[in-house]
Amino acid sequence: MTTSAGSPPTEAPAGRLLRVFVLLVAAHSLAVGLGLLLLPEWTAAFAGFGPVRPPFFVRQAGVFHVLLAVVYVVELRRGSVALLVTAKSFAFVFLGVATLAGTAAWAVPLSAASDGLMGIAAAWLHRRAREPRPAGPA
Repeated sequence: MTTSAGSPPTEAPAGRLLRVFVLLVAAHSLAVGLGLLLLPEWTAAFAGFGPVRPPFFVRQAGVFHVLLAVVYVVELRRGSVALLVTAKSFAFVFLGVATLAGTAAWAVPLSAASDGLMGIAAAWLHRRAREPRPAGPA
């Protein structure tokens, strides 16, 4: 589809913003995943947890975060953010319950809040990107 001038149509600002946002969320998940995978003891200590022995489950969480980062980008290329919104919703609930149960690590409530906000923002941007755009000048 092209415009009357023969150039391709421009993408709606919400679509561009959604793409950038999902790439930033994926980069965040990748960074968290690599930290957990490659430096499990340091990452856990930085987040406010005590020593982790054995580090297997921390590394497993790292692999999971790396996988999610890849899936977020693949899903975006298919025009969806459903998995991202679902994953962030589950993370928000899990981390929120852990916070209310008294988890002492400072990263848990911060992660709950940020995951919740990322999920809401992705859903909102996706909805805005899907709204019909008014026709431009002919």
